[in-house]
Amino acid sequence: MNLSDYVLKFLKQRKVKEVFLITGGAISFMIDSFSRTRGIKYVCVGHEQAAAMMADSYSRIGPNLSCTMVTSGPGATNLITGIACSWFDSIPALHITGQVNSYEKQGAQKGTKNTRQIGFQETDIVSISKPITKFSYQLKNPNEIRYVLEKACYLAKSGRPGPVLIDIPMNFQKVKIKEKKLKRFKIPKKNFDNSILKQNIKKIINILKNSSRPIVLLGGGIKISRTQSKIRNFLNKLNIPVVTTWSGVDLIDHDNFNYVGNIGVYGSRAANFAVQNSDFLLTLGSRLDTRITGGAPNTFARDAKVISVDIDKNELSKKRGLNLHLKINSNLVEFFEIFDKENFTYKNESWLIKCSNWKKKYPIVKKEYYLQKKYVNPYVFINELSKILNNKSIIIADDGGHLTWTIQAFKVKNGQKLFSAFGNSPMGYAFPASIGASIANNKSKVICIDGDGSIQMNIQELQTVVNNKLPIKIIVMNNNGYGIIKQFQELYLNKRYEATTPKTGVVNPNFKAVSRAYGVNYTLISNHKNLKKKLIKSIKSRNPEFIEVLLKPDQKIVPKLQFGNPIEDLSPLLSRKEFNKNMIIKTVNKNRKILEAN
Repeated sequence: MNLSDYVLKFLKQRKVKEVFLITGGAISFMIDSFSRTRGIKYVCVGHEQAAAMMADSYSRIGPNLSCTMVTSGPGATNLITGIACSWFDSIPALHITGQVNSYEKQGAQKGTKNTRQIGFQETDIVSISKPITKFSYQLKNPNEIRYVLEKACYLAKSGRPGPVLIDIPMNFQKVKIKEKKLKRFKIPKKNFDNSILKQNIKKIINILKNSSRPIVLLGGGIKISRTQSKIRNFLNKLNIPVVTTWSGVDLIDHDNFNYVGNIGVYGSRAANFAVQNSDFLLTLGSRLDTRITGGAPNTFARDAKVISVDIDKNELSKKRGLNLHLKINSNLVEFFEIFDKENFTYKNESWLIKCSNWKKKYPIVKKEYYLQKKYVNPYVFINELSKILNNKSIIIADDGGHLTWTIQAFKVKNGQKLFSAFGNSPMGYAFPASIGASIANNKSKVICIDGDGSIQMNIQELQTVVNNKLPIKIIVMNNNGYGIIKQFQELYLNKRYEATTPKTGVVNPNFKAVSRAYGVNYTLISNHKNLKKKLIKSIKSRNPEFIEVLLKPDQKIVPKLQFGNPIEDLSPLLSRKEFNKNMIIKTVNKNRKILEAN
């Protein structure tokens, strides 16, 4: 067989069913192999960036890693933003790029080593993508193909997962190869000594026994390690308050008595009070970035013994003011297996009740929000949306304000999936990601929560939705500008709204006309009247739906960390009397040198 036929056979054997692609000269021979290969299909998309984002979410939803195929030059470089989403969120994905003929490459012929470009659309995608991939390699000869594919797939899924890229010159794609003679990649043997892990788990238990205000923090690493099923038993054994990061927000039913909320810069007051007043904090699968700790990490859980379990030792060795009492470099599969064998339970009803009372006292969605007459309050909208959706729903939010309102206000039911590209957080992710998730889940309904600015980054994929008959619900929360940046400009830039409003150049199209041009049903929700009725009708539809939700142009994110405060002191600030009543530990002053990012 030729090399391109072998690549598709390899992907089939790895149970890859769909490949997201855009064709081009340098990838044409590879794509031609689909005409001879059954059991694997391709999905034509409108932009390579969208293809990478579809592959990212496909991997998050499906049991296998996903794949893209694109041409050289601009086709390959357009993947970069999507690859970065997978890199920062530790998502496995395989990207195959075509390259110019090997004899046309820079340096292939005498005197061409230092030239900028020889072949048409020649671009060194390997060097460009190396900082955001676990493995990026250009094929040197056709007989490497099995070894390189096996190595790439192994690295993508092992350890801390991530994206990989293989660059294949065009002339190699049509070369005849002898499959039986191809060199194989040998999977490295794991010599894991769990004795240290066992000792560390005993240390955790001993510390917990002497703790009066313990908290467990669930991060996205639990989903990456596929250990969600272990969480319920683990939490039952500990029976202590639970908080989540944004990427771990769907790991626990939000009606669970032990669940306090998500923490950080945009966290709930209740969850932040719980963490900041704790004396023991066990973090599982979280890198404890500044969106969690706030801009002054030295104030985070400052009276607690913080124990962090992370597969990446580099995340544990960061020295930026965060004080870790115990660093456990382990994957969560082995951690839970050993912990489950420990005959240990913990109970402290008074602390659970204290955290529960915080949750009741400081709800994200306030009753007065429902009294708003003009426009839609985003907290009301997300709250009503969460009531409507069943426990099998997949919800993908984009970035900025609408992502924040979603994470803050959505009440997750057990079994639901709610995610975004949290680490990279680009505008334009949610819509193509919803397409990838729908295809991974047998063309099921997916709820895409987007913004008026973000949707335009990949709005061309409406045609992909229509062409593939995907029942995606595209919710565009329209505040007529870049709301989260406007809030930042209001706080730190004296309300100079440069490049964020219609007056300064940010103008929306007629979304009704756009959706109808693609043949997609359109619904407008402009206030709270009939909100639920319109939403139910659109969600129940078996067709793609475009739902435009009008928000106040000056709609704020509440609460939010500002001005270098520790995360327990969110804005709008509570009265000092009320704030101090909530503090068990000693308060600290804000750091006046810190500006909290948007």
